[in-house]
Amino acid sequence: MPIPRRSWAEPFKIKVVEPVRLTTPGQRLAAIREAGYNTFLLKSEDVYIDLLTDSGTSAMSDRQWAGMMLGDEAYAGSRNFYRLEAAVQRLYGYRYLIPTHQGRGAEHIISRILIKPGDVIAGNMYFTTTRLHQELAGGRFEDVVIPEAHDPASEHPFKGNVDLAKLEALIARHGAARMPYVSVAATVNMAGGQPISLENLRAVRELTARHGIRVILDATRVAENAYFIQQREPGYAHKSLAEILREMLSLVDILYMSGRKCAGVRGGLIATNHPEYYNRLLEWLPVYEGFATYGGMSTKEVEAMAVGLREMTDPTVASASADFVKYFVGRMVEAGIPVVTPAGGLACHVDASRFLSHVPQADYPAGALAAAIYLVSGVRGMERGTLSTDRDKEGRDVLADLELVRLAMPRRVYTMSHIEYTVDRVRWLYEHRDLVQGLQWVSEPPVLRFFFGRLRPLNDWGNRLADAFIADFGEAV
Repeated sequence: MPIPRRSWAEPFKIKVVEPVRLTTPGQRLAAIREAGYNTFLLKSEDVYIDLLTDSGTSAMSDRQWAGMMLGDEAYAGSRNFYRLEAAVQRLYGYRYLIPTHQGRGAEHIISRILIKPGDVIAGNMYFTTTRLHQELAGGRFEDVVIPEAHDPASEHPFKGNVDLAKLEALIARHGAARMPYVSVAATVNMAGGQPISLENLRAVRELTARHGIRVILDATRVAENAYFIQQREPGYAHKSLAEILREMLSLVDILYMSGRKCAGVRGGLIATNHPEYYNRLLEWLPVYEGFATYGGMSTKEVEAMAVGLREMTDPTVASASADFVKYFVGRMVEAGIPVVTPAGGLACHVDASRFLSHVPQADYPAGALAAAIYLVSGVRGMERGTLSTDRDKEGRDVLADLELVRLAMPRRVYTMSHIEYTVDRVRWLYEHRDLVQGLQWVSEPPVLRFFFGRLRPLNDWGNRLADAFIADFGEAV
């Protein structure tokens, strides 16, 4: 059934442009071969539309650029830090702030301080770096997301919700003393950017409070999550995003985030109202990140983050990326391409399991599809499937619950014409999907292998796909 169309336009105007170059199919084939069929290893100059990630790739606002000219380059006590602190206190309702160089810096310190060997950390689906930091600290991650999160076709409005029965059973099995915290993400990256409802977050808080377990929130894309609550959860349609944010954040003990997403600038932070957590975390900041008033960022970035946090509660700003992704997902659905629905907050996620149903999961269909999309379009996406998991202790592949290709939308960078181009090329690929086969390893790192690993196509399908594309479009496209 066709999705109803409505007129929509980006809520910004473009002041500065960067030229981009569309390479030929032959050039793209050479580039993906050199990259070991890993889109992470492509050179930016060989990419036409870069949808690898929205992390650190968004366009800053004019106010953020202006704010960077106010950088107080002091090692300690920079006035920019106090403006960021004031923004966190006013918008988030947290008294204590610890800046970090990015989100994984926050994950590292939190895991090091709070996790002991043998601990179990429950969460609403893993994220690669989050789980690795937990494991390096001696912990073990347990997934307690609802089953709908693992079904790309499910229309559940809050696929990021915690399965309360699973969480309660986990507490009963391991004991609260072995569970330092419950890790909640808003939104859930690996499920397709899916949100958690306030009703569910409140229930998680009530359950953990009975057992004396902390709740820690990955608030990297919390503005989009608040927007989804406003749009989808009964009783919140008339509440402001700022009100929803404050209500969400009142339910957790510690918040951390990567500023590279919502705030649109390199950096990160940890925030809490508990002085005991603040003091324990702060002790390790100079060891791994930097001093308390810059935390690994330049003071220019600290100022730009303060501006970005204020902007993200503007309903026009907060809704823009979510509505852009919704348009992208809608166009894919109209084209008959299998994608994760409903639209999430960070990307259009193509379901590689349905797109390449003939490719066994052990042959990494999501990785193959990401490479194939680049080959026919110059569009760089990211594998979010079995390649993004590491092998178990016996050296066996851990097959992912979802095989997705993430086409992430950097904020305020691309326009609807870029979406139309991408949909057109992916539609052609879907019609010729039988040409795509799987991948096998050439060089496989032991951890986070999707970043630097190199692979090759089974049966040299890259050549055949390029030849078919040239036959239809010509050598110069």
